[in-house]
Amino acid sequence: MDDNGIGDSPEEPKKGKSKTPKKAKDSVLKQKSPAEFFAENKNIAGFDNPGKSLYTTVRELVENSLDSAESIKVLPSIEVTIEEITKMNFNTMIGLVDRERVDTALYDDFESAKAREKRLAKEARLQEIQAKNASLGKKGKEPSSNTKGPKGRGETSFFKVICKDNGRGMPHDDIPNMFGRVLSGTKYGLKQTRGKFGLGAKMALIWSKMSTGIPIEISSSLRGQSYTSFCRLDIDIHQNIPHIHLHEKREDKEKWHGAEIQVIIEGNWTTYRSKILHYMRQMAVITPYSEFLFKFISGTADKNMTIKFSRRTDVMPPVPLETKHHPSAVDLLLIKRLITETSKPNLLQFLQHEFVNISKSHAERLIGEMGPDFSSKMPVKSLTSQQIVRIHQLFRQAKFDDPSGDCLSPAGEYNLRLGIIKELQPEMVATYAGSPQVFEGHPLIVEAGVSLGGKDVKQGVNIFRFANRIPLLFEQGADVVTRTALKRINWNNYKINQVQDKIGVFVSIVSTKIPFKGTGKEYIGDDITEISTAVKTSIQQCCNQLKAKIMKKLQARERQDRKRNLTRYIPDAARAVYLVLEEMARDEEPKRRRYEGKDAELLQKVASEEITEMTLRDNLIQHVEKVDYEMGLEYATQNGASEEPREDIYLNSLENLQNFIDFHSPVFVFRLIP
Repeated sequence: MDDNGIGDSPEEPKKGKSKTPKKAKDSVLKQKSPAEFFAENKNIAGFDNPGKSLYTTVRELVENSLDSAESIKVLPSIEVTIEEITKMNFNTMIGLVDRERVDTALYDDFESAKAREKRLAKEARLQEIQAKNASLGKKGKEPSSNTKGPKGRGETSFFKVICKDNGRGMPHDDIPNMFGRVLSGTKYGLKQTRGKFGLGAKMALIWSKMSTGIPIEISSSLRGQSYTSFCRLDIDIHQNIPHIHLHEKREDKEKWHGAEIQVIIEGNWTTYRSKILHYMRQMAVITPYSEFLFKFISGTADKNMTIKFSRRTDVMPPVPLETKHHPSAVDLLLIKRLITETSKPNLLQFLQHEFVNISKSHAERLIGEMGPDFSSKMPVKSLTSQQIVRIHQLFRQAKFDDPSGDCLSPAGEYNLRLGIIKELQPEMVATYAGSPQVFEGHPLIVEAGVSLGGKDVKQGVNIFRFANRIPLLFEQGADVVTRTALKRINWNNYKINQVQDKIGVFVSIVSTKIPFKGTGKEYIGDDITEISTAVKTSIQQCCNQLKAKIMKKLQARERQDRKRNLTRYIPDAARAVYLVLEEMARDEEPKRRRYEGKDAELLQKVASEEITEMTLRDNLIQHVEKVDYEMGLEYATQNGASEEPREDIYLNSLENLQNFIDFHSPVFVFRLIP
């Protein structure tokens, strides 16, 4: 110990290990852009993993193309190409040189010699057990196909997705913002739309930025435009603005109008192949007026495929109309926004023109009910927060007429039936379109179709769900359509076997607001009475139609069985009758006098062998055929068919459109061509 006593200070902290707590940094207020939010929460928009991201990209591009063509009333013609890009080709595209591994133990798929020896020994034991069981005639357990090999995530797969359409196209100057700025677009407003989030191809661009870093390429041309707009861009996720690499006008030699979008993303074709093909097939069902050409291109020739979904009709549903808000469906925030945006000067005109189903007299009654602080002539911009709350409360309590379904655009029974017949080729099909219903102030229409038999249809109940004319393929078990079809429909009552028959249940719901459940918006909940009741009623109406057809089919089968049985006994019956007649004809003259007229004439013909056993047999066969034909003709007439000789009818090609007039019916369209 020294004189200063430094060595006696055991409590002195050692140098560099101060126990003084660090001072917390002041929190900094940060802000995220919409693009940054969706990039971090990409599962919300359906980009959960590479496989689903590939599916969602195809879906978003196809639906944008359909909307674009329908908006100018052009029959959609859409080409979708998915081209597989190997890792080597991808690296070449971005200028990255492949190099061999140096430190193999650094990689995730590295397997040590000891681990490899252990794995091979286990595989050898399994093979030995399998061979022993085979020699003894025992049916052993199948060896697992996923025997664990070296650990690893596998090779990354990249795909070029191209979607080309014949739609409206995009104005040259608007292209960068339409693709490079999240939550900006032309579809915002209260109307029936295909989109779920209003993201469209923007989310595909964000996924491309995250997975490959390669810009998206857009080619577009408007009708009557002499040039094609070309734009190559990506997105600045943090600022939510487009980053333009190239934006120019090119000569349009083909006089084409529409859009072609090309994006390169990471994906997984193997796991989501069936989902993508099911999506294309179901889209062909709900839009039979569209033509789809789907191609998959791979480095392996046997993986390549080309599928064409042909157009079946040129009758398109009307374009959905933008509508005004129903008073019972608005909230405080929406009322404030409408007040800010309205051009109407006073409260009376605001209520009358900014909402549906409020007439002038109804608006005056509502204003009178609001209290003495309100008047018809008061400026709508001068309303206080308390007064707006009073309006909102009255809207929630007052009675209003239900909104009409005029603003909606359902597929229509005609198109739904054609789509089912075209893609499934069922033995029987029935369709039904319900009347407009209302949920929380929003109109909705439920259409249904039920089919029996068909190609590529499994035994049991096969569910096909559509919301605003787009297929829903995920989270089927919790959906109102699935639960209704499986639990609330007694199929036996309609002569349908739920287990053995191939049943297709198609339900399409359209509305200005689809009440999706879950973050992915992939199903409609079973807890909404208005929707579940409408779905059940629509399916039951289809089943009643099928029951009538099935009963008539059963009657026709019974008639065929009866004819078969009669035909089988004709030889014996003819022989027995002829023997009786022959015996009667041999009677002596006095006994034969008991028969007069036609009876005597018949016996005379039998005695002279003018009538033989073969004659009776032929006459009985002709009689059975005649009765069967008459009953069959009656059956066909009841089913709306004719057994008369058919004549060829020649129709104009769909491509050579002329002036015509359509007369619409729930189940057919009659076209008058002048």
